Amino acid sequence: MALRSRRSRRSEMSEILTITLNPAVDVSTAVDHIAPAHKLRCQFERRDAGGGGINVARVIKRLGGDVEAAYPAGGPIGEYLKRLVQAEGVESLVVPITGDTRESFTVRERSTAHEFRFVLPGPTLDESTLQAVINLISAAETPPRFVVVSGGLPPGLADDTHARLATAARKVGARVVLDASGPSLKAALERGVFLIKPNLRELQELVGSTLEDPQSIVAAGRQIVRQSQAELVAISLSERGALLISANEAFVANAISVQVIGTVGAGDSFLGAMVWALAAGHSVQAAFRHGLAAGAAALLTPGTELARPEDIRRLLTQATLRPI
Repeated sequence: MALRSRRSRRSEMSEILTITLNPAVDVSTAVDHIAPAHKLRCQFERRDAGGGGINVARVIKRLGGDVEAAYPAGGPIGEYLKRLVQAEGVESLVVPITGDTRESFTVRERSTAHEFRFVLPGPTLDESTLQAVINLISAAETPPRFVVVSGGLPPGLADDTHARLATAARKVGARVVLDASGPSLKAALERGVFLIKPNLRELQELVGSTLEDPQSIVAAGRQIVRQSQAELVAISLSERGALLISANEAFVANAISVQVIGTVGAGDSFLGAMVWALAAGHSVQAAFRHGLAAGAAALLTPGTELARPEDIRRLLTQATLRPI
């Protein structure tokens, strides 16, 4: 059974529901130099609620969106995770588990500005836990307009997990937004979703070929749309910017230039702002611009602090699109 943080009735489902199957408490810190066999004295420490869907929900809430985060949680770290989510003002739909929620660890080497990310596998989940999450989607009398499924799979769940979640969301009329990779992404696309946000490596893995120029990248995105696997494909090209592809249009945007403090959570910030804008009634192009601004804004924050609304608004004027 799922535990609800504040809302008492299942009929009060938020406009946006995010699903994170392998959440984490994200720990971030910094050291001057990283070297083997030495005690490395860390210079600061912060902890944030993490995992793709939870990060997306945090950004949506900061922008004023109506959002809930669904996730499994267990053990002392799971309890701490729930408190961190609550501190962000995000309502939780928690599926209790017997295993311990994981931590992730990011270290920034100050001398080089390199980031080192250590990601634990997380607890093993079973079919009953997945079914409990699926039931959350269909239980509300008024279902969400958007269901965002973001993040990797924990041990124990099959490659068709995201596809099953997408099917359940589509049955209640929700638009499915998916940020995944590998076989689970491919399986979900066979069912059809509204929006995917692969990076270039993930797109290449999906189509099974190397994409070396913008034309080939656009062609790969258009193939996904034409096959009715996704209505929108937003492709992150890192420092090269991003592409947005729909049935009738394609746009390219240069990356917004900022002083990079940290890179963790930039993709989640991008997706959170884009979904918020779509839910708020903005056009697809305007939503893409919000995503670009939020992705750049996340680079201005340490660890997994994610994008700040004031930075998103300031950078929005620099998010320009060109049709291709």
